[in-house]
Amino acid sequence: MALVTLVMLQLFVVAAGAHLLVSDTLTDKKPEPVASPEPPPVPVVTAGPVLAAGGNGPLPPKGTLARRLVEALGDPALGERVGAAVIDAESGAPLFGSDENVGITPASTTKIVTAVAALASLGPDTRLSTRVVRGSSPSSIILVGGGDPTLASGKADSDVYPVQASLATLALRTAKALKAAGISRVTVAYDDALYTGPRTAASWKPGYVPEGSVAPVTALMVDSGKVAPDDRRRVSDPPVAAHRAFVSLLGKNGIKVANKAAKRVRAITGAEELARVESAPVYALVERALTLSDNDLSEALARHVAVNEGKPASFDGGAAAVHAVLARLEAADGVRVFDGSGLSPKNRITPAALARLVAVAASPANPRLHPVISGMPVAGFTGTLGHRFGESDSAYGLVRAKTGTLDGVSTLAGATTTEDGRLVAFAFMADDVPPGWGKAEAALDRLAAAVAG
Repeated sequence: MALVTLVMLQLFVVAAGAHLLVSDTLTDKKPEPVASPEPPPVPVVTAGPVLAAGGNGPLPPKGTLARRLVEALGDPALGERVGAAVIDAESGAPLFGSDENVGITPASTTKIVTAVAALASLGPDTRLSTRVVRGSSPSSIILVGGGDPTLASGKADSDVYPVQASLATLALRTAKALKAAGISRVTVAYDDALYTGPRTAASWKPGYVPEGSVAPVTALMVDSGKVAPDDRRRVSDPPVAAHRAFVSLLGKNGIKVANKAAKRVRAITGAEELARVESAPVYALVERALTLSDNDLSEALARHVAVNEGKPASFDGGAAAVHAVLARLEAADGVRVFDGSGLSPKNRITPAALARLVAVAASPANPRLHPVISGMPVAGFTGTLGHRFGESDSAYGLVRAKTGTLDGVSTLAGATTTEDGRLVAFAFMADDVPPGWGKAEAALDRLAAAVAG
């Protein structure tokens, strides 16, 4: 009986469906569309921006932060001399400290100091000019260095950030100006007098230039003083190498050079300018210096601060000028530097001072300084942090920080948002690191990850 009933019901359903189909076909009435159920929304999970609006999440509990950091600071890979500071970027309130007021060798985190001073003194839009001016006669010209170490010897590489000025462009423009004046044969001298004093710091190790860590600091150079753009080795006399390259480029543009020997002169103030090229703006130079830990560019920026502050453009003048700029920002306490790059082992900065500088640069009140933050390497992605922090790390992509490494020194300073969205600045510094600096780097990364949550 049940089976018969089931069969009858199925026949009824089929008949009813057929009737509706025939009815709709005869009347041209289309069936009402049946709405598909909307799929449940897929949550989009993104990392909070490092420069969150005011870093306005709740402050991390000090006790929780301390528990995370104290144990990590005891890692034997960091040695016996370690300092740490974590501060709230918005208020400057200390959130954690351990020997935070002890001066420690900063290594390349010194570049944060230089970058802040350069942006505050020079402004983000200033450019560095390399010029050619008229010499003592219509047929004599002078290549005048403007302190731009990023100047390319040949055609600028469009894949390099920021876009470089080019000596080839300068030679082309110079040749056009000379030909327009009816001149096809010249003598060429060079002027690198913008900088003064020694070309290497007294406190630098003698091997820095031979090993390719930095070039002699001069106001005229191409390719950061390298033998070739893709060669780490440095030339012994960057202005002479730049002069030689310029003379060769003039010849390719149809200008003969009567005497190709490099002669150093001082251009007359107000000499007629024939051509010039300009670097990227300072904000982009700062970003490059921090992302790539560029020693040559950092030393150039320190000297330009000296020039702008009315100090000698030397190591001593640069250090004095940088200190004066930081004093105006009320951020000079705890900072003592002898160069712009951090190669000097005599530099001393306290973790509290370094974290405070990061907070000053991140502050909405100082938009001119924000390239300090945007230029810092990003954990796991860019620059000197590109190979650090694994994808599973809580700090992956969230920490922006400048690294620092010298013999026995390993440092890390920057900014991050906590897991609750609070923007904080930090500095972790060790300058009694035992052999095996890679282990110290990993320990510093764990400290930064602990702050990020």
